[in-house]
Amino acid sequence: MTKPLSSRIAIYPGTFDPITNGHVDLVQRAAKLFDRVIVAVADSTTKAPFFTLEERVELAGEIFGKQAGIHVSPFDGLLVGFARERGAGVILRGLRAVSDFEFEFQLCSMNRKLAPEVETLFLTPDEGYAYISSSLVREIALHGGDVSSFVNPLVLKALAARLNPHEKDA
Repeated sequence: MTKPLSSRIAIYPGTFDPITNGHVDLVQRAAKLFDRVIVAVADSTTKAPFFTLEERVELAGEIFGKQAGIHVSPFDGLLVGFARERGAGVILRGLRAVSDFEFEFQLCSMNRKLAPEVETLFLTPDEGYAYISSSLVREIALHGGDVSSFVNPLVLKALAARLNPHEKDA
């Protein structure tokens, strides 16, 4: 069911595999601009996620806890359809570097074609997080590197448990 769209409700979509400090920064800053920010965790059909959808939703939910105006929800299908279902008039996207722009511009243009009533807003991360990506965090963690400054302690614990399933208190 489609709800009337509100420019006070924003959706921040992603696979969040895993959710990084850069993602968290963007959501917390967006929460100051909007009445409601929905962290939409995508059930990606084109990527082979490291964590399951349920695990990614749970981690994001634990990180944001009961922070006012921030909600975590899984989704699949078209993002604009999800936005309409939730009454969100804004899609938030993060731009870390110029290299992100072409892909993000293409997504924005397609979403505008599919749902002209939904706006896309780009936010840049705090400069301390501009170089962090989920794929880099996974790669570093897979090779035994320290990712503690890139992710929440809950994510660090989940990564350790996934990479070292036989260790207790990972």
